[in-house]
Amino acid sequence: MTIVQIQNASLRLRNNKIFELFVVSIIILSALLIGAKTYPIPDSVMQLVKWLDLAITLIFLFEITIRFIAEENKKRFFHSGWNIFDTLIVIVSLIPIEDSEMALVGRLVRIFRVLRMVSIIPELRMLLNSLLRAMPQLGYVLLLMFIIFYIYAAVGATFFAKINPVLWGDISISLLTLFRVMTFEDWTDIMYETMDVYPLSWIFYLTFIFLTAFAFLNMVIGIVVNVLEDEHAKERAAQDEADGKISMDDLAKEIRSLKEMLEQQRKD
Repeated sequence: MTIVQIQNASLRLRNNKIFELFVVSIIILSALLIGAKTYPIPDSVMQLVKWLDLAITLIFLFEITIRFIAEENKKRFFHSGWNIFDTLIVIVSLIPIEDSEMALVGRLVRIFRVLRMVSIIPELRMLLNSLLRAMPQLGYVLLLMFIIFYIYAAVGATFFAKINPVLWGDISISLLTLFRVMTFEDWTDIMYETMDVYPLSWIFYLTFIFLTAFAFLNMVIGIVVNVLEDEHAKERAAQDEADGKISMDDLAKEIRSLKEMLEQQRKD
């Protein structure tokens, strides 16, 4: 077989849905083996698990090789962060470090092989990319949330420290207590305890919950949803371009250019 034939065969195999499902099933099997190793199992079964782990690593090596061969521009293959991640995971998994001081690193790498599910499934990859793209906007929301947390923690430590120093002894402990309140973990017990001394302290808790659990949470969801919609729009535009379809913007430009040509012909 020529190089072109090998590349075309690799491309067909990479784009094959059955092959994709096979790789996904291997990733799931890898995750199950990771969980199985956390149980006390007989030595014979552990030996079988090790052989299966080696077979999974070889399958991953075959899959990443197919993806590399199928890529027309080999340099572009490593422009993708997911391809770099998959390659590093496979290479480190091939290194025999189970019985060395680096055994812990080997176990961690095998745990992170589950993340290859994201690189294989486009929908998961889109969700993660949307979350990463939303991080700059989310950063400002988190900063504002921290300011609210800090103000309420300072107020709580000032007024409630004598009531329960375990929960309100200083500002760092108060921050943890407020996080517990925000997640609704027995927050009413904390509120009733302070209400015995300060009957109106319920205002403190209700306003804090409204600002953090409701308002800020909805802001975070709104930002992520907007970014996700932008990602879907870009993907649809790229797919239309690949299929040779004209987008609405391109169609509007074509109509405007035709109108300009007709007006020019009328003037002439």
